[in-house]
Amino acid sequence: MSLSPGKLKHMNALSNEAGVIAAAAMDQRGSLQKGIAAAKGIPESEVTPKEMEDFKIAVSRVLTPHASAILLDPEFGLPAAAARSANAGLLLAYEETGYDATDEHRMPDLLPHLSVKRIKEMGADAVKILLYYTPFSPADVNDIKHAFIERIGAECEAYDIPFFLEFVGYDENGKGEKSLEYAKKKPAVVKGSMAEFSKPQYKVDVLKVEVPINPAYVEGSAAFKGGEFAYTKEEALAHFRDAASVTTLPFIYLSAGVTNEVFIENLKYAAESGTDYSGVLCGRATWLDGVKIFGAQGAAALEAWLLDQGVKNIAAVNEAIKGAKSWRPKVGA
Repeated sequence: MSLSPGKLKHMNALSNEAGVIAAAAMDQRGSLQKGIAAAKGIPESEVTPKEMEDFKIAVSRVLTPHASAILLDPEFGLPAAAARSANAGLLLAYEETGYDATDEHRMPDLLPHLSVKRIKEMGADAVKILLYYTPFSPADVNDIKHAFIERIGAECEAYDIPFFLEFVGYDENGKGEKSLEYAKKKPAVVKGSMAEFSKPQYKVDVLKVEVPINPAYVEGSAAFKGGEFAYTKEEALAHFRDAASVTTLPFIYLSAGVTNEVFIENLKYAAESGTDYSGVLCGRATWLDGVKIFGAQGAAALEAWLLDQGVKNIAAVNEAIKGAKSWRPKVGA
């Protein structure tokens, strides 16, 4: 794999000096709206656009001095993009929030008033797409998703901007992703997805991936609640190595809504297993507890919490990714 000079310039803007992506994520929309509504005790429909913007602005202003980049959405995140620290690059989401709940296969869609051209004109250094994907879905379903990603990859290539693809696995049988059964299947879901979207026709530049285990089912882990486990620690480490072995693309880990403590442990597993991951895009593990504070006390209280605990959380992530490897050798840079 090699990058054009234009894509290389953008990738450097998203990375620290070591060539590691130490990025914050604040592109949540539907889930953030639900969280604010619950914290305020109001219907979701009563959460205002300004409240969404104010939350994102606070996260961006406080956390980006400690990040190499921030991921935001163009719907509520542009004021937060303007509030980010000068050292931080910008990724913008291109997809609609969530997925089509009327379709069991979680089909994706794009924000209707956007294009890669427009995202680049907004000042983005990269385009991010979230795709719900499992290799175990019917072939005709996945063929639609493959074509969807091929189109976006071609669009990003045409406008010379990096394409970050985030795929999140799900249970194609509709039984949910928190079960022991799915935990045993998850390594194959992650590995199969990484192998598929590493193929050159997708023109993906960075894979944003889940850890290939469910930490709640790792024997003795911080998230393990007892009972039956899906993997020992050694088996979990082997799954990290196995998933990483199927790609030559740079890849980074997402926090997937776990606590800061659990995400740090996941990153320690990645380092101990020897995977050549190139950083993180970490969202809720740094700021999730601030949603209740924002809902109950407002933006000033959120900012005060972020300056204390939020900064501690992102500092812990930054310490944990010291074992990450630069993406530059993978692209010949």
